[in-house]
Amino acid sequence: MIGFMLNEKELKEMEYLIKREMDEILFDLQDERIDIVVKRAMKEKYSILFTLFKRVATPGECMKYTLKQEIKG
Repeated sequence: MIGFMLNEKELKEMEYLIKREMDEILFDLQDERIDIVVKRAMKEKYSILFTLFKRVATPGECMKYTLKQEIKG
């Protein structure tokens, strides 16, 4: 296991970056022009990002993205 320490500012930045990436994936999943194989890879990436997000976000923020994940899953 690898760990690292973040200060409060870095934690908020990490949360922001992960949320931004997850939002972009959710937006792209709605694009009908994207191939199903690519969408499957995007869903896998979303799952990994969500796992990271759970470590830095509040439970309320996680709920917002859990619901989106279930809809898209």
